[in-house]
Amino acid sequence: MRLGRKPRAHVRGGEHLFTGKPQTVCEIIPALQDKDISYRLSTIMAGITLVADNPRSWIIPYVHKLKELLEKKHTVVLIHDSKFVRSGDMAFFLSCEKIAGQEILSRNTHNLVVHESALPKGRGWSPLTWQILEGKHKIPITLFEAELSVDSGVIYSQKIMKFTGDELVDEFRKVQGEATITLVTEFVRKFPKVAGKKQRGKASYYPRRLPKDSELNINKPLKALVNQLRVADNERYPAFFLHKGKKYILKIFKEAV
Repeated sequence: MRLGRKPRAHVRGGEHLFTGKPQTVCEIIPALQDKDISYRLSTIMAGITLVADNPRSWIIPYVHKLKELLEKKHTVVLIHDSKFVRSGDMAFFLSCEKIAGQEILSRNTHNLVVHESALPKGRGWSPLTWQILEGKHKIPITLFEAELSVDSGVIYSQKIMKFTGDELVDEFRKVQGEATITLVTEFVRKFPKVAGKKQRGKASYYPRRLPKDSELNINKPLKALVNQLRVADNERYPAFFLHKGKKYILKIFKEAV
């Protein structure tokens, strides 16, 4: 995940319309109601912002579930464009595809990202997919603070995702989505008593995956191609091979035997 970050803006809520005193969302609304003043809710600073900038992403159902859980006790907004991030306590950038600039990141005390690797190892793109291709079955998932340097912020928490080796892409995503919900809800529950640890060790980076990465080498035995088939998305980036000037697309499914 590539996110830059400006020094934190330690601001909670907005300013009282009459005194200029900083207030939380919960304080602002009663004050406005008492004075019978109309006010657009969109101008009120939210406590938590969830950012998922691709509304067609696989993670969207998990983000909606997360929002339902958080808004039982907190003010939460879900947006699909980071330019609409509201000022508040924290913003979570979940499987975002676009870079959030410094001005956007300065609106919240914390800007948080979930990344599927043991940072600083495995920075960059699609870390879960790359590690499945490497044959790994235990893969860390990390909640950390966004910084100017790619995936370099302090780490707040980390879980281990376990796989059996027979999962397909939708099953990977289910484990990833549920682990993301756990990391986020735990951070919110502990806030503001949260402390991060600096990343230690030598960093490594995964490149961005491209459609060509789904190409199968048909000169290899099928067993050697299994992991490549497992990570293929049948709709967005299906596995394929080239033969005699033609492109052959393969879609993979699984059933019990």
